[in-house]
Amino acid sequence: MEKQYVVEDIRLSESWRLFKILGEFVEGVEKLHDLGPAVTIFGSARIQEDSPYYKAAVDLAGRLAENGFGVITGGGGGVMEAANRGAAEKNGNSVGLNIILPREQVPNPYANIQIEFDYFFVRKVMFIKYACAYVIMPGGFGTLDEFFEAVTLIQTDRIKPLPVVLFGTEYWSGLMEWIRERLLEDKMISPQDLDIISMTDDPEEIVKIVKRAIGM
Repeated sequence: MEKQYVVEDIRLSESWRLFKILGEFVEGVEKLHDLGPAVTIFGSARIQEDSPYYKAAVDLAGRLAENGFGVITGGGGGVMEAANRGAAEKNGNSVGLNIILPREQVPNPYANIQIEFDYFFVRKVMFIKYACAYVIMPGGFGTLDEFFEAVTLIQTDRIKPLPVVLFGTEYWSGLMEWIRERLLEDKMISPQDLDIISMTDDPEEIVKIVKRAIGM
């Protein structure tokens, strides 16, 4: 009988967790519904303020804000902080979708719209649902995860096509070379799949790519 009660407690806990997940979806939709066109920028939380990539993220986000785009980040430090800062300094919508983690992820002060998540997959839906483009700055496993998920969703027609731009040719060229030499040559992907991805070192080129994608 005691074992049966334990199983029932577990089931009840799992059922209530569904309401928590639903609540995160509802909060995200309510807060971002009127956001307007926005660009999601990913990158490492470990990049410091004196890094060229930090400065580039501030510059890029500022340019996007000046052209009427909101900026969405993971809400933490490093590149995320830089992008939120650049958008906020130009009086743009600066969105931070923060995830609760045991280390590294501390909300930055520059997001003027902040939402906190317990669940990565809910947060990922918000990144995609409200973005008209993805910009991938240098980062680690989390950044790679977001990059490849976006490419996969576009490749499989699960979401509408949108620009996925790698910023930093020195950082990303080795990965792109491996994709071409291994994945493409071994026929793991199709040649047209490479068209999903752009790579540049120029923030203004990214602005042009984004504007072109939505017909501006």
